[in-house]
Amino acid sequence: MATKSKTPAYRCTECGWSAVKWVGRCGECQAWGTVTEAGQSTSVRTAPAAPRRPAVPIAEVDATLALAGTTGVGEFDRVLGGGLVPGGVILMAGEPGIGKSTLALDVAARAARQGRRVLYVSGEESAAQVRLRAQRIGALADSLYLASETDLGAVLGHLEQIAPALVVVDSVQTIASSEVEGAPGNVGQVREVASALIQSAKAANTAAILIGHVTKDGAIAGPRVLEHLVDVVVQFEGERHSRLRLVRAVKNRFGPTDEVGCFDLGDSGIVGLPDPSGLFLTSRDRPVPGTCVTVTLEGRRPLVTEVQALVTESSGGSPRRTTSGLDSSRLAMVLAVLTRRADVKVATQDCYASTVGGVRLAEPSADLALALAVAGAYRDAPLPQGLVAVGEVGLAGDIRPVTGLPRRLSEAARIGFTKAVVPVGSLTEGPPPAAVRVREVSTLHEAVTAALGWPD
Repeated sequence: MATKSKTPAYRCTECGWSAVKWVGRCGECQAWGTVTEAGQSTSVRTAPAAPRRPAVPIAEVDATLALAGTTGVGEFDRVLGGGLVPGGVILMAGEPGIGKSTLALDVAARAARQGRRVLYVSGEESAAQVRLRAQRIGALADSLYLASETDLGAVLGHLEQIAPALVVVDSVQTIASSEVEGAPGNVGQVREVASALIQSAKAANTAAILIGHVTKDGAIAGPRVLEHLVDVVVQFEGERHSRLRLVRAVKNRFGPTDEVGCFDLGDSGIVGLPDPSGLFLTSRDRPVPGTCVTVTLEGRRPLVTEVQALVTESSGGSPRRTTSGLDSSRLAMVLAVLTRRADVKVATQDCYASTVGGVRLAEPSADLALALAVAGAYRDAPLPQGLVAVGEVGLAGDIRPVTGLPRRLSEAARIGFTKAVVPVGSLTEGPPPAAVRVREVSTLHEAVTAALGWPD
C-alpha cells in the first residue's frame, strides 16, 4: 500500500528549508523564529511585461547621477567612501545608546543646511523628544522635516509629499505595514518595510539612512536579506563607559570596507576625531611590565594602539584566558607559540589581555605586540620606552611580514616612538623614518630577546 506523501507546510524565511510541522529553530541554518507557514504552492509563471525604461548601452549611462555628496562629517564620509550617493541606502546598526540616532540627526541637519530637503522619521520617539535632542546638539535647520510615524503607508506618504533628497528612518524595526501580519520587528515586517523603503528611495533617487537594532550577539536584528538589499552596512562599536565610538563599514557598494571612523560622543553631540592615535595610549612616566605598543592599519589610516597583558598564577585546575578588544582564539594561539617556541611557560598561568581606549584589534599585525606584552608580564620586565612592535606570529614561531610598514613607522615616529621590532623583509616598500631605530627579527624567540634586551 502506497504511503501518502506530506506536503511541507512550513518554510524558513532565511534559507528556504521546509518542514511538515512548525519548529522554533531552522534545521538547516539554525536560525530561531524564522520558520513560518508556507501556504499553498503555485506553479503560475510570471508573464513577460513591457519594461518601464528601455535598456541602454552602459557607456551611455549618466554616471554623474551617482556621484557622492559630502555629509559634512569628515569621519562619516571616510567610512562611506566619499559621502551620500543619491538613491543609496545605508543601514546603520549598533547597540542601544551608542550614538546611532545622534549621528544620523547630525548628518540630516548638515544636509538640510546645504539647501536640501531632509525627512527624519522617528518610530521610537515623539517629535518633541527628537526636537529637544536636535536643539541640544545644534541640529536645527529650516529644511529638516520631522515626522513621528510607525505605519509604513504614512511614511511612504510623507516621502511622496515632501520629496526629500535624504530620508532617515529611526528605526526600521519600529515601522510596520498593515498588509503584513505580525508585530513590528518580526521577520516578515522588517522585510516588507525595508523593501518598500528601498524601492521608494531608488525610484525617487533619494539617499536613505535606515537605523537598525542588533541582537544580544551583536548581529543585525531581522532577516539576513536586509543586509543584502541595502547598499551600505555601517556598524557602531564602542564601550558604554567610554566616549569613543568607532564606525566601521561592513558592506559598501560605493567604497572600501576597511575604513573606520572615530567619534567622540558627548553631551553636545557626536564629534569626529581626525587624529585618534593618542586615545589608544596610556600616559606614564616610566615603562611598565606587560605593555607593548603596535601600529595597525584601518584602511589607509594607521592607528597607534597599546596592548596590555597580565600573567598570574592559576588558582584553579584550568587556567583562565580573558580578553578585551582582542580575539580570544588569537590570544590562545600566541600563548601556545610562546610556550613552545620562545621559552615563555604560560600554559598553566592565568592570562589577561586587553587594549586601551576601547579599540578592537583584529589585524594579525598585532600578534607580535601581544606576544611581547605577555612575555614582559611573565618575566616582570618592562619593554624599553618608545618601542613599537609590528608583525604576525606563525605557529612555527616565525614572524611574518606585514604590509604598509613605512606608513606605520612614520605614524609611530610622529607620536614620538624611536624603536621598532619588525619582521625580516618588511622594509621592501621603503626605508623607515630616520628617527626610528629598527630591528628586524625572523622568529618569536629572537623578537622576545631583542625587545627585552634592548638597551635604553
